[in-house]
Amino acid sequence: MSKKKYRTKTKRSRRKSPSSPRWRFVCADGEVQLALPIPQLLAATHGAIEALAGEAGLLVIKAMIDEEVEQLAGRRYEHDPERGAVRWGKEEGFVVFDGNKVPVHRPRVRRADGGEVQLQRYRMFQNEGRSQQSVVKHILRGVSTRNYEGVVDNLCEGYGVQRSSVSRHWKAATVKELAALMERPLEDLDLCVLMIDGISFHEFTLVVALGVDSEGKKHVLGIWDGATENGAVVKALLEDLIERGLSSERNYLFVIDGSKALRKGIVSVFGQGAVIQRCLVHKERNVLSHLPDSRHATIRRALRAAWGMRDHDEAKKALEKLASQLDAISPGAAASLREGLEETLTLQRIDAPVELRDFLRTTNPIENIFARTRELCRNVKRWSSAEMALRWASTMLLHAERKFRRVIGYRQFPGLVQRLADVDKEQAVA
Repeated sequence: MSKKKYRTKTKRSRRKSPSSPRWRFVCADGEVQLALPIPQLLAATHGAIEALAGEAGLLVIKAMIDEEVEQLAGRRYEHDPERGAVRWGKEEGFVVFDGNKVPVHRPRVRRADGGEVQLQRYRMFQNEGRSQQSVVKHILRGVSTRNYEGVVDNLCEGYGVQRSSVSRHWKAATVKELAALMERPLEDLDLCVLMIDGISFHEFTLVVALGVDSEGKKHVLGIWDGATENGAVVKALLEDLIERGLSSERNYLFVIDGSKALRKGIVSVFGQGAVIQRCLVHKERNVLSHLPDSRHATIRRALRAAWGMRDHDEAKKALEKLASQLDAISPGAAASLREGLEETLTLQRIDAPVELRDFLRTTNPIENIFARTRELCRNVKRWSSAEMALRWASTMLLHAERKFRRVIGYRQFPGLVQRLADVDKEQAVA
């Protein structure tokens, strides 16, 4: 006998009900234990847990401030005729928490003889330098001031992360960074190489000095507004380095671009015997600028082959031969090559360690650190002044400096120092 239609199990009736968390109660020694599905519970309450952590942090801050009040005014509701301060109500205030300003009720304390007592812990938690540090950390990771509020994880309801506040904090922080860079003492740095180059930074030209010590470590020495072709800028640059502790009597290897004003300034301060290496990238660029594009590859190979020779005399003969060939092609290119030709071979002349020549023959180390700097500044849409460019660039340079690695072949720097000392002796004998 067939079942009736309404008794037949359909697909819908056989479908299992959705699984629900199981609650299990166990009674033991008068206590009730509740077994909960922890993964589902955490997934449903993760936001509340973060909020709870934020509230717990604020409670810790409040407890520390209250403890200071108790140290000053004694315990609440306890009479002490010898106490020197009394509680004096509360007022609206704020503390900096997780980069935000969070409103709190600030307790007030007055001295028994009159006058308010400043709470040191409250001032510590109110220090806006904490906000500046948070702003610098985020902007150095490429966050723009427009999007800053959206990337900050607010554990508590707060304020002070809007665009205007972030810009104000960033400006205050970068002013300090620029001052720290331009005021750092140099007398404790055992410098042997100074690289100076003019860098095009957005709408401005900045002059950067990079030093390398005898252990192969790089140091950003300073940054100035202007170009190396500007004699006043060059003079101020060198005077500033000397005022901060750079010895004018020691022999350094100067690696510079092709600026005549920069060379003249170095010679006027450090004497005619200053060891100057022209940047080969700048020189190559200047020579090729006088030639048609069809000649670039051939002349570039000839230049690099000559500069790559180890012996000074052979390299000089190769360059003079190339200059003679250029006379028939482009007198301007030939004149550009002959100008400062000897200074393009300084490393061969002083017999600098071969392992260091690739690093020392150009000012590329300065350009390399600015590549990252420009990338971090891509969110800036309008540069209002050179002062703004200096602030941004100095902050990025100091950030990059913390990640500098030693120069490849740094173990050869003692040999370079000895070569420079030998040059001093030769000049003294002459």
